[in-house]
Amino acid sequence: MHISPIYASMLVVLLPFLAFLIQAILGKKSISGNISLAAIILSTVISLCIVFFEVWNQSPINERWAWFTIGKNTFYIGILLNNLTVLMQLLVCVIALPVHIYSRAYMKDDAGIHRYWMYLSLFCFAMLGLTVSINLFQLYIFWELVGFASYLLIGYWFTKESAAQANKKAFLINRIGDIGFLIGIALVYAHFGTLDLVELFGKDGNTILVDKNVAWLSIAGIAFFLGAMAKSAQFPLHVWLPDAMEGPTSVSSLIHAATMVAAGVFLLSTVFPLFNTFVLLIITIIGCITALSAAIFALAQYDIKKILAFSTISQLGFMMVAVGIGAWDAAMFHLTTHAFFKCLLFLSAGAVIHEMAHFKAHEKLDIDPQDLRNMGGLRKYMPKTFGLMVIASLALAGFPLTSGYLSKDSIVVSAYEWASALGTWHLLIPLTLITVSILTAFYIGRLIFKAFFGRFAFEQNNSSPALHEASSTMLWPMGFLAACSLFVAFGWTPIDYHNTWLMHGFHVKSTATAIPMAHSIIPLILTLGAVVAWGIGWRWYVKAAYPLNPNNSLIVFANRQGYLNEINNLLFVQGTVKLSQLCYGFDRTIIDGITYVVSGITKGLSSFANWFDKYIVDGIVNLIGRLAYLIGHLVRKVQNGRIQNYLGFALTVVVLGIIYLIIK
Repeated sequence: MHISPIYASMLVVLLPFLAFLIQAILGKKSISGNISLAAIILSTVISLCIVFFEVWNQSPINERWAWFTIGKNTFYIGILLNNLTVLMQLLVCVIALPVHIYSRAYMKDDAGIHRYWMYLSLFCFAMLGLTVSINLFQLYIFWELVGFASYLLIGYWFTKESAAQANKKAFLINRIGDIGFLIGIALVYAHFGTLDLVELFGKDGNTILVDKNVAWLSIAGIAFFLGAMAKSAQFPLHVWLPDAMEGPTSVSSLIHAATMVAAGVFLLSTVFPLFNTFVLLIITIIGCITALSAAIFALAQYDIKKILAFSTISQLGFMMVAVGIGAWDAAMFHLTTHAFFKCLLFLSAGAVIHEMAHFKAHEKLDIDPQDLRNMGGLRKYMPKTFGLMVIASLALAGFPLTSGYLSKDSIVVSAYEWASALGTWHLLIPLTLITVSILTAFYIGRLIFKAFFGRFAFEQNNSSPALHEASSTMLWPMGFLAACSLFVAFGWTPIDYHNTWLMHGFHVKSTATAIPMAHSIIPLILTLGAVVAWGIGWRWYVKAAYPLNPNNSLIVFANRQGYLNEINNLLFVQGTVKLSQLCYGFDRTIIDGITYVVSGITKGLSSFANWFDKYIVDGIVNLIGRLAYLIGHLVRKVQNGRIQNYLGFALTVVVLGIIYLIIK
């Protein structure tokens, strides 16, 4: 029975939402995770068999339904299936499935496990809905829902103050980016009258009928990039991601390495036709700064998850550079390969942390199970985890025969060709990427050497520590991710990224002239640089020949993340507090002072007006009234009806008249 890919894709999105609703209703009765697991298994199978295989490298298809009407404008909700969207939807499913399986062992016996499964299903629903949205407003709604689900998962252990602070930090910083996204949407609608991706960019998603040099388009492009900066943790809005490691490691592997943080790159690839040369250059520069700064910060971290967090930020910087130079196909390629090996790195780190936490409880120690300084020699106790993590590390470092080698080369080589066409300072971009790639090999090698080589920090001479290999429920998903971290998952050619099935799926025309020699020299430089970096790491951390002082100011600078958190605290937190205090003082002293003076003057005028009314106005009125009364009283005495009085009055008048005449 044939099922339309459109309705199959809807089912892929709705199954996790249905799992979320069921678990929300069941509450603490649903702790096994079977509902979430069943939903994501079905979504993965449907996405692969009915959506991806039916749409990949075929004509794009879409379907829309009337949503709501404002005036004469009708907004539609719908599904858009093309190579970009079906790849992203499948990637979310394929990464989420092993994470769900892994979580059954990793999160076992956790007190709030019912919330974990519920939040995880909500996140998957939001992320899957985001990938196939047909218009920008619909995408924005899922974008916000992804942020909300991430907020819940980061603060999953909400009784920990650090986790509560981390999820608030992530939520607030992402709001900055979301405002940019919303401004971009408003500008696009104001000038195009639609938010439909097909109407904006055509079915192939690569065309736009507008002059790209207009100012509003630059503003819109920067606004969309601001949204991607926050979600994909680009400098300086990256500071939330290291703190987000307070959530469960399985959460970090899913949303903070493979899916949510990749949404920014997916957004930029979706709206790529909107970007002009100016905006693309800004994206390139910010991505380059992000890649380099995060790699430097990763060098001096001791928390195993924070090293991987900064690694994620750095690799996202690589992807942003790829978008900025116009090679968004290379960005999506690296996004896909990175999802597998970075998810594996996090799950391997989770297995190590899991065992270190058990060891801490068994030995009743007060240690941080995530600190590399408390590890060492773990390959003897966790050989399978060690092997799987080495595969992921090789892929991250870009060694041959791994998928990371292919995708990273696609970005660095494309950047070199782009810079060669433009010349001058543009060559700094590929040079920086080469430097970052070598630094990446060094810091991931440092992690492997400090965690798995040497002597275990708490190993006793007379007994073996209570450490053992991760359970098979955790190892099988990790094994699957390891297989996907090798080159065979993307093609049969281990050294040529052009021949991968994924790069064949995108038809991005490069404006730069191809340089054949770069395709040989640059991969060689990256590989040799990685080998040298691992050699130095081996000597420093395994052979105990570390030459630097741990309290070196540069190491402290990198460990403290360039003091960006302190700067943000000083500028924005303390700055806001000081501004609030200044406003409070101004209000109390100036505003209230003026109010008191004006009220005093008003009160004085009122008192004077009361006195004037009472004694002058009322006095005159009362005086006139009294005079009238007296006159009337006198007249009343004369007009009393007695004749003798009238005669006496008349006689008096006559007498007075005679006297007047005599005197005159």
